[in-house]
Amino acid sequence: MSVKTVSILGCGWLGFPLAEKLLDDGYLVKGSTTSKEKLPIFWKRGLKPYELNFNPEPEGEDLADFFDTDVLIIDIPPKAGKQGDQFHPQQIQAVADGLRKTGAHEPYILYVSSTSIYPDLNREVVENDVVTPDQSVAPAFVEAEQTILALGNSTVLRFGGLLGYNRIPGRYVAGKQGLTTGLVPVNYIHRDDGVGVLYALVKNPQPGQTFNVVSPEHPTREAVYRKNCDDFGYETPTFAEPPEPEAFKIVSPAKLIAAIDYQFEYENPLAFYYEP
Repeated sequence: MSVKTVSILGCGWLGFPLAEKLLDDGYLVKGSTTSKEKLPIFWKRGLKPYELNFNPEPEGEDLADFFDTDVLIIDIPPKAGKQGDQFHPQQIQAVADGLRKTGAHEPYILYVSSTSIYPDLNREVVENDVVTPDQSVAPAFVEAEQTILALGNSTVLRFGGLLGYNRIPGRYVAGKQGLTTGLVPVNYIHRDDGVGVLYALVKNPQPGQTFNVVSPEHPTREAVYRKNCDDFGYETPTFAEPPEPEAFKIVSPAKLIAAIDYQFEYENPLAFYYEP
C-alpha cells in the first residue's frame, strides 16, 4: 500500500508528536482538534487542520475531505464519564458511518483503544483474553473495537497508561497516605514508544489484528512512585498492607513485538524520560 496522506482524528498529546514525525518524513498530515485555538498551531507546523467533534454525531465541516486519506488514525480517548458507557461506541459508530457516507476510498485504520478492557486475572493477559464484550470489564470499549474491525482494513491498538514528558505518575500520588496498591505491577507505555508503534504500523500495516501496546517490563507501582518522587523531589507517599492481596494483570506486548519486530526505546517504566 502506497501511503502519502495520514489523517489523525484526535491530534492531541499523542497525535501531535506523531503528526510531526510523519511530516518530517514527507507525509501530508491532516489533524483534527475540538479546540479552535489549536488550529493556528497546526497550520504553523505544517498540518492541515480540521475542527471536528464527535458528540457523538460529527460536528464540523470538511469531514469528507478529512476522511479522504490513505491512513486514518483514531485517537479519541475511550472514556465513559458523564456521557455514559455507550457514548464512546456511539462516537466510533458515527466515525464508521461517516466514512461510508462520505464515499472516501477505504483507508487503513489504526484505532487507539485501552488495556483497561482487561479484567484483573492475576496473571499475564494477551489479546485473545478479551475478544467479546462479555469477557471485558469495559464491554462498551470492546463494542467500539468490533465496529472498527468490522470495517475490514483496520488494526486495534490497546494502549497501556501513556506516560512520559509532563505526565509523571509519582506527581499524582505525591504525599498521599496509606496506598494499598503498591505491589500491583504497572502496564505503562512511554509516549515516544506510542508514537513509534503507530509510525511503524503506518509503514507496515497489520489489518485485522489487535495488539497490546505496553512496555515489556512491569515494575510495581511503589517502585515507580518512589523513583519519580526521588528524581523530582515530590513528597513520597506512604504504603500500607491491603486487607487482602490486590488483583492485578500483566499486559503482554509479545504479539506486537513479534508482528512488527518493534524495538522499544523505553522497555522499563523505571527508565522513562520526563520533563517536569
